[in-house]
Amino acid sequence: MRIPLLVRRVGPLLALILLAACRIESAAPSGGAAVTQAATPSGEVWVYTSMYRHVLDAMEPLLKERLPGVQVHWYQAGSEKVASRLEAERAAGAVRADVLMTSDPFLYERLARDGAFLRYASVNALRIPRTLLDLDARYAAVRLSTMVLVHRLGAGDAPKSFAALVDGSWKGRAAIGDPLTSGTAFTWAVFLHAKRGEAYFAGLRDKGAVVAGGNAAVLQKVESGEVDAGVLLLENALAAKAKGSPIEIIWPEDGAVVIPGPVGLFASTRNPVAAKALVDVLLSPEGQRIIVEKGDMHAVDPRLSGPRGESGVEGLLGRAQAWTPELLEQGLLHGGDIKEAFSRAFAR
Repeated sequence: MRIPLLVRRVGPLLALILLAACRIESAAPSGGAAVTQAATPSGEVWVYTSMYRHVLDAMEPLLKERLPGVQVHWYQAGSEKVASRLEAERAAGAVRADVLMTSDPFLYERLARDGAFLRYASVNALRIPRTLLDLDARYAAVRLSTMVLVHRLGAGDAPKSFAALVDGSWKGRAAIGDPLTSGTAFTWAVFLHAKRGEAYFAGLRDKGAVVAGGNAAVLQKVESGEVDAGVLLLENALAAKAKGSPIEIIWPEDGAVVIPGPVGLFASTRNPVAAKALVDVLLSPEGQRIIVEKGDMHAVDPRLSGPRGESGVEGLLGRAQAWTPELLEQGLLHGGDIKEAFSRAFAR
């Protein structure tokens, strides 16, 4: 995502948003007259998403209320599977999706650079922190996931930072996700690689870190006592604690890793009016509240508090490592090298 570049180009972004508040036009798919957002949304919209199914189910009544003439179809899968399906459709020249909503910020920037997205600045984007918007209005964060530490209650002192996992005190007692298969674990790995280099991966291997696969596997290993601590998504930890899981959440002193989940409209959409209206609903206070209350994720609307008593987005960003242009380029252009470095460390 071009998340951190915004400060130097706030003027153009605000101009786009102000234009959106008045009227947004796009060419009709058939080459006919231009359509405006004032037109009544109708017809079908396909959304490719990694959003949890129960959150989508909770969103349905709001969508039916706000967009009664629109039939929303979901293709729901993990971010990696969504990306694979999308790439296959793009290669065949037949993208079915109108809207993309996953948790892979690097994918969005790559698609944006390829010209795949339709520019649209929702009026509801006015309140989103500028660090969570693309300056060219090609995509914007709609939800925030966060990588933190978790620790099993009663298992001694908890780790205070991601760096602590390689200091020797957690030898064989910590689990991490696999960046080769988990998109959120990959984003976390990009941050740690940028901050500590390839030596961090080697340190994890030398200290016996358990590579567990996805977030659910990390949680299971901590809960079962196979390990005492793990790197886990905050939303998974909060949901588990609400069900009685014997874990505590640790906000790492070296900064949590926030993973924006953007939304973008494909330039190839056959229904731009309905697709834009859908984005408006997702970014509305009501849509954002569902993401917080049902998904245990942070909203991008600063008026809302975080999930289960956590601080809102501004407080979250203050506890997180900052996105930088260099981080974006690393994940976008050198992701394969980072995965190879991780594989090399754990293959020894």
